[in-house]
Amino acid sequence: MYSIGDTVIYGTEGICEVTDITVMSFGGEKSEYYILTPISKRQNTIYAPTDNDKIKKRMRSILTSKQARKLIDSLPMEPMEWIENSHERQDAFKNVLLCGSPEEVFSMLTALYKKQNEQEAIGKKLHASDERFMRDGERMLFSELAYALGTDTNEIVREVFLSMR
Repeated sequence: MYSIGDTVIYGTEGICEVTDITVMSFGGEKSEYYILTPISKRQNTIYAPTDNDKIKKRMRSILTSKQARKLIDSLPMEPMEWIENSHERQDAFKNVLLCGSPEEVFSMLTALYKKQNEQEAIGKKLHASDERFMRDGERMLFSELAYALGTDTNEIVREVFLSMR
């Protein structure tokens, strides 16, 4: 259970603050909800039921600075296995972004970088959906690492790509 003031990761929304926990009635049924405010979009509000297992899988505590440093120091990571079927790959990548650990997101990104290099070597590009998953994964992961380490995203990008070479 999270408390008001906690900073969490919520699916593809990224870093959010738990600004309230309240009982609300939707459709005549009362339930307890986390009220989340995305750090990057303070005008948005997310209502996440506290008793929904599917929602709980999308929500996790943000990395500590020690965990973030350990993750960066463990690079490069083994890429996840490439899935040739684009629909199956999209489902797998979507699941990683929604519910995956930071290590799983890094593994997905490593697979995408590897595939991108292979495609560029033969004069091709990544599939548009793969490019989108790569951008979303980078945005989510790099912003979390920057937040945890008290630095900016550009510094994290430089450090991660230097580590992966």
